[in-house]
Amino acid sequence: MNSTAPRAIASHVWAEEAQKNTVYLFPLAAKDFINSFVEVLKAGPAAWWQCLAVIAKARDTSLSQKVRLLALVFVAGKLAGLARTKGWSHIHVHSCANAASIALFNSIFTGCTYSMTLHGQTLEVYGPNQEQKWKNAAFAIVMSQLLLNDVKHKLANFLPKQLAVAPMGVNIAEIKRSSPYKPWQEGSQCKIFACGRLNPVKGHKYLIETVELLRNRGFEVRLPIAGEDEQGGSGYHQYLQKMIEYKSMSECVELLGAVSEQAIRQGLEETHVFALASFNEGVPVAVMEAMAMEVPAVVTNVGGTSELVDDGADAVLVQSEKPEEMADAIAQVLQNLELALSLSQESGKKSWLNLATAAVQKLGITNPS
Repeated sequence: MNSTAPRAIASHVWAEEAQKNTVYLFPLAAKDFINSFVEVLKAGPAAWWQCLAVIAKARDTSLSQKVRLLALVFVAGKLAGLARTKGWSHIHVHSCANAASIALFNSIFTGCTYSMTLHGQTLEVYGPNQEQKWKNAAFAIVMSQLLLNDVKHKLANFLPKQLAVAPMGVNIAEIKRSSPYKPWQEGSQCKIFACGRLNPVKGHKYLIETVELLRNRGFEVRLPIAGEDEQGGSGYHQYLQKMIEYKSMSECVELLGAVSEQAIRQGLEETHVFALASFNEGVPVAVMEAMAMEVPAVVTNVGGTSELVDDGADAVLVQSEKPEEMADAIAQVLQNLELALSLSQESGKKSWLNLATAAVQKLGITNPS
């Protein structure tokens, strides 16, 4: 429901086509604003007062946040026009932030029900007024049992009747190796691969420190990091690049930026270890992809990661913000041929295909939009 992503982070092969086939609610052009205003007027006084009541009841919101909610009422007007034109009866929102507020206001205008997905890492990152967004939803999906427990604790009296855990899945028919995994051999370059948006929460600086420690121990490590920051390379990317240069590690650590799914799978195909150093996660799809590719993974034990991993059996869990511990775990995987092969084989047995679909079917919802 936002404006298009910067071209530098739209790396999927289908991104351009998807953007052409997507109607963006924001920013509002002059024509959009007029049409949205008309939709709001058509909704009538009862709907206006109901929207104002939602804004007035929004807890823990500043004046500026309430003004923002008021602005979202007019964005919801554009969605209302689409809903009427398309004949939609239900909308599913992959967020609990502004998009959920827009869906809530649209439901007041049109009677079109809505549902939400909570991806993580925590409820708080999705902004205020969670109580009303959840209470008025037809159903909600959360990515992990940890998140489910969290929302039950924080929103005990405001949850929709239908609530289920539905982790993201990976398509194991597409994400698979073209050749068997080969462990590292002493005396050769050891490859570590990382994938994730360049954001402080992903812990990339700790991963770079981990590589530095491994190199100090005599390992010839190379670390490519796939992913880009939200500003298309002008944000946290610059901080990490300066850190790499300051540590004189440009020859062994490379920031790849946003790359295609094929490039990520190629990186996983060629690596000896996948590493994720996040200190907060929902349920990391990157870990699922690495395990589907039968790559030994060393990842931090945060968020719902432990719901994916059986520590020591199909991947290795370490504490976050502890580069020494991660370096120890990676070194163990590299030097223990039997462990590396066992992790590879066991990780390939895990499957998360169509978990979200299964959960939606469990809820009894048919073809949510």
